[in-house]
This record gives sequence, C-alpha cells and structure tokens, in this order.
Amino acid sequence: MPVAPRGHEVGIIGAGIHGASAAFHLAARWGIKAAIFEQFAAAGGPTGRSSAICRAYYTNRYLARIAHTSLDMFRAFGELTVGRDCGYRQTGIVYLHDGADAAALREAARYMNSIGTRIEVLGPEDIAGAFPLFAPEGIGVAGWEPDAGYADPVTTTAGLLARAGELGAEQRLYTRVTGLDERPGGGARLHLVGGETAECERLLIAAGPWTKALAAMLGADLPLTVERHYVATIRWSHAREMRYAHADIPGGYYCKPEGDDLYCLGPLTPEPEVDPDEPVRALDDEESHQLASLATTRIPRWKDAVSTGGWASLYDVSPDWMPVIGEIAPGVFVDAGTSGHGFKLAPALGAEVAALLIGDEVDAGIREFTPDRFGSGRQLAAGYGQAKILG
Repeated sequence: MPVAPRGHEVGIIGAGIHGASAAFHLAARWGIKAAIFEQFAAAGGPTGRSSAICRAYYTNRYLARIAHTSLDMFRAFGELTVGRDCGYRQTGIVYLHDGADAAALREAARYMNSIGTRIEVLGPEDIAGAFPLFAPEGIGVAGWEPDAGYADPVTTTAGLLARAGELGAEQRLYTRVTGLDERPGGGARLHLVGGETAECERLLIAAGPWTKALAAMLGADLPLTVERHYVATIRWSHAREMRYAHADIPGGYYCKPEGDDLYCLGPLTPEPEVDPDEPVRALDDEESHQLASLATTRIPRWKDAVSTGGWASLYDVSPDWMPVIGEIAPGVFVDAGTSGHGFKLAPALGAEVAALLIGDEVDAGIREFTPDRFGSGRQLAAGYGQAKILG
C-alpha cells in the first residue's frame, strides 16, 4: 500500500541562515514546529562561506530597521538561544565614498541615527585623522559605524536551528527536495529524494541559489541569477593597527579582520553568472592578486602583507540587488535574492518572513520586496553606484 505523506503545518526548504531564522522565530514566538528540509548540512551552502559582516548601514529604510534589530540580536545571541555563541565581534566599519555620495550618505545617516544606529559622517580631514592608513585619493566622505562587526556564520545558523529544535522544529538535513506540487487549500506537497513525500500547509522556500529552480516547479519564474563571489585572505604582521573593517566603494572592495592577524577581502561589484549545480571554482591567483592590488592602493603599508589563500561561494542575485520576499503560489512564499547581504539581515528578517508566512502582522515595508515588482517596473534603489550590495 502507498504510504501517506507526512503532514506539517509549516515547511521550510533551506537550512541556511534565512531558513534557520524563520524556523527559530516560528517556534519561539508562535509555537509553530516547522519541518526544515536541507540538501546539505546546516549552513552547508553559501551561508557557511559568508564573510558574515554584521552592519546596519543601509539606504533602504526597511532594511535599515531590520539590520538594526539584527545587530541587537547578534549581541544578545546567547540570551536568545539559551547560552549559544554566534561569534560576534564588534570592530566598527568605515565606509569610504567619493564626494558624489555625500548628499545621499548624509540623508541615509540621518535616518539611521534616528532609529538608533550610530553613524558618523566624516569629511577628508576627519578621515585622515581617524584612519591614517588610508591613502586619500578618490575619498571625499566616509561613514563610520562603530557598533558593526562580524560573526561566525556556521555557529549562528546552528544556534538558531538548535534552539528551534529544542522548541519542537524538525530538521531534515541531507534531504533534497526533487519536486513540488501545489496542495489543495494552499501550501505544497514535497517530493523528497528516495521517494518520500511530505505535505506542508504553508511552505517557505529559502534555498538561496536553488530557490529559482524550486519556485519554477510551482510555475513561478523568479528573475534571479547566481553569481560566483570570492574572498581572499591576507596576513599582516601589524594587524593590531587596523582592527576595524572597511568598505572602499571607489576601490570596489571590502575588508574585514578575522582573528588576530588575518583579513578577508572581497569585491563589492557584480561578478559572472554560474550554474549553482556545478562545482564552485576555487579562488585563483589572478583574483587574489586583483584584490591585493586594490587593497594596497588604498593601504600602501599592506605591501608587506602575505597572501594566505581564500575561497569562493555563490550569491543569489535579483535584478535590483534587493531581497525577493513574498507569496508565489497559494500558501507558498520565498525569501531569496539577498545578493550577498543576507547574513546580516537574517536574524531579524526571519521574524518578519515568519509572520508573513502565517498571515500575522508585518512591517508594511516588507511588501516592497514582493516577487512581482520586476514585471510592474517597481525595482528598488540600492546602495551607491555599482556597490548595490550596500543596500
């Protein structure tokens, strides 16, 4: 006899940081025990290779609010997850801009300060005094966010999932979803590797680069692409002189400290598209040298830094580099297209996505990110120039 499919009130595809956060909030706030389906380990996709920078420096006001709350959650992670550690380290981040960004930066800073995110706008003399390592060419203004930092992407995700599990959520790791059918009354039937099926009254697809293909199984054509992005690491013997992170917008790269004497460097610009089901090509020497050249142009003293390797991973990217969040079929929602800035948003955004999923009250700002905005010409402004990753 055929085996009846298992039933779940809520299912989540994806155990990266976004799926983990939604599962955590569903359990902690609403007592809903979601089933989480993941083809790899928890954080086994792009989440685990994230630079995991934690900042609230955003031009979009909704994301600025979400990121501010997320920073609070990183700082209070142990309390929220009953003693677990997300590895958060407060370093501060300085954002270097050319002069053309001055008016937009000041406007964004006014709003961020009004909601409690401390942003100091610095002119050229302030930058030279506070950050003497930077060569001044091309810099007209900067933003300094003292409360920003970085976390550990794997322990953050694992901590949220573990707490959700303690509250009744079910983790189905190494369980690939091979098919989706709409379910009468809303939600979906999931076809799992090995032939098992599961029915979910509500379903969230938060599968990063694999979201587009999963959504297509339900007839939704999401305008998402997948890019390969890379991180190079360097060691500098004088690292104690520079324990803050920075984003060099004119230079096209970002940098964050890692541990005692390492730094991670990555591009701020779009990169070539790839197939998410193909192996991710490792960082090559040319890419490492390119990032090192950008960094040493800005920080001449880094010429004696030593390359120590790096890695590459995937971004799921929307046309406007802003998240794609909303309903794509009755009772089926997506949270994707976060375009490289999803980790820092996820702790608080998961609560909003969970509320949207179950029909509870949400901040109206989340509806800006609806998947149908692209067909109706409602693309969102993001970031500064080519650095749309700054949101």
